[in-house]
Amino acid sequence: YVDEVDIHLNPKIGPDWMPRGKQKWVLTPGKNQKRYLAGALNARTGRLTWVEAEHKNSQLFILQLWQLIGRDYPKAKRIHLILDNYRIHSRLQTKAALARLNGRVVLHFLPPYCPDHNRIERVWRDLHANVTRNHQCRTMRELMAEAYHWLEKRNRTMQRQYLQKKAA
Repeated sequence: YVDEVDIHLNPKIGPDWMPRGKQKWVLTPGKNQKRYLAGALNARTGRLTWVEAEHKNSQLFILQLWQLIGRDYPKAKRIHLILDNYRIHSRLQTKAALARLNGRVVLHFLPPYCPDHNRIERVWRDLHANVTRNHQCRTMRELMAEAYHWLEKRNRTMQRQYLQKKAA
């Protein structure tokens, strides 16, 4: 499962826990900055891999393709990706990159407006709930470090669960 997520320096505002009688302050650093992650969720193991960029465009998706082929699954003869119909997935640049991969990556598009069928959407929802909602980071570097830490911790948890299931 493949998708992209936006990370904003200005925090998402939402429900949060606080002691009775206390008010939590959520600071906004002013001018918003953004980073984008493109992620791939392994349907079997639950492991998430991702790449980061300053722009959400075809280059971000192509960077993810090269990471999947070159670093994450170099021995795979074919990788099947389930993804939405976002325009960067079908642009000419993307089609040219896929052609260079000689059929090693096959795209399977979900029907339009079906975010509930893309499992990675749940990961992004949890990332927002645990990292970007009401965050107090002052810099994008600090926020991205927290996001990476959360994603790595999630991967360790998923790896333990996968190994326990496999052993049972």
